[in-house]
Amino acid sequence: MGLIIGGGIIVPMSETINPMNAINWEFKYFIFPFLAHSIGTLSGAFIVSKISRNSQIIMPLIVGFYFLLGGLYMGTILPAPAWFMFLDLVLCYIPMALFGWKISK
Repeated sequence: MGLIIGGGIIVPMSETINPMNAINWEFKYFIFPFLAHSIGTLSGAFIVSKISRNSQIIMPLIVGFYFLLGGLYMGTILPAPAWFMFLDLVLCYIPMALFGWKISK
């Protein structure tokens, strides 16, 4: 959430843009949500891999799956362009969970 809020400070939206309709956003407004989704999943998977008793891949994948569910839900309540939804759902959750597991070793 800190990246979303920080992104709003670094790249503020103009008053003519509806923040609850991402269809008409410029590309620059998608950078921080993408980073928040991917870094959140990465750090969650990394932390759960470090604190779990064994180093199996199942716990980071569970974290990635829950983040994926959140991303799917967000896609239903906030209209976004198809290219962003595709990149977000394909690159941010399960791959970042796997990467977090990999770097935790």
